[in-house]
Amino acid sequence: ALLEMVCGAKVVVTGDGFVPGERSVIIMNHRTRMDWMFLWNCLLRYSYLRLEKICLKSSLKSIPGFGWAMQVAAFVFIQRKWEDDKSHFEKMLDYFCDIREPLQLLIFPEGTDLTANTKARSHEFAEKNGLKKYEYVLHPRTTGFTFVVERLREGDNLDAIHDITVAYPQNIPQTEKHLLKGNFPKEIHFHVQRYPIETVPTSKEELELWCRKRWEEKEERLRHFYEGGRRFSAAGQGIVPPCKSELRVLAVKCASLLYWTAFPLGMLALLYLYSFAQWYFAAMIVFFVVQQKIFGGLELIELACHRYFKKQQKFRDTKEKIN
Repeated sequence: ALLEMVCGAKVVVTGDGFVPGERSVIIMNHRTRMDWMFLWNCLLRYSYLRLEKICLKSSLKSIPGFGWAMQVAAFVFIQRKWEDDKSHFEKMLDYFCDIREPLQLLIFPEGTDLTANTKARSHEFAEKNGLKKYEYVLHPRTTGFTFVVERLREGDNLDAIHDITVAYPQNIPQTEKHLLKGNFPKEIHFHVQRYPIETVPTSKEELELWCRKRWEEKEERLRHFYEGGRRFSAAGQGIVPPCKSELRVLAVKCASLLYWTAFPLGMLALLYLYSFAQWYFAAMIVFFVVQQKIFGGLELIELACHRYFKKQQKFRDTKEKIN
């Protein structure tokens, strides 16, 4: 709502749409550190924001407020070291499959955003492995992607893969600092390609090649975008219309602006007027800081509780069979 109504950014979505409510893995190029947030404007029109979970670096969970909210939402936090992340990925994905969570999991196979330094490292990787050098994307890391797809597929909790290419015709906000300085993008373009899971390869080797092929296509698509008319499609609209009308989207954005304007003011008033609010806020801050220090995050407590009760249920089932 802030991005479109206050800052005047225009969102353009082309290509395939989403099937509302379907379970999917979303893969996207990582042009800036803000891509994940701008994607909300796409999902608001084509899907349900409450279904999205993001795979992101673990340091973000420590950010007061935002990081705590992401813990509550059970986002998948990673160390970006596969030896450390594999076990956590496995437990979280199995948990989502167990509770039949219809999630749409956003992952960035490139691992980091596109900068001069990351592009140089990508070029080095390409030289060592005899691959083509990319200018508009980084070479993807396929290990995490293949693991996620295989695990969700085994758990019967995956309907499709959405391959999204994001581009900014001008004013590319690389970091949060750019947004704080008012450097908002004038336009954000998303090109969506939907692949039903039945059409995606099943073997790990073929799945890795499939992912690399998508990035080859992204490179060419972005090359045509930036060197041409700065449009993914001449029509400027998707093949499949959004599941929500622009009137409904406008109503949601207006309601959001009103709520998030009133909520902070209301909280400040409560803090100023009532001591119980001050104690409550202090208690919540202490709770989130302490539980993260001891347990590692609220999503890990949630996961541990699920595994405990699942084990207890298995024990009771076994006991009943014996009896």
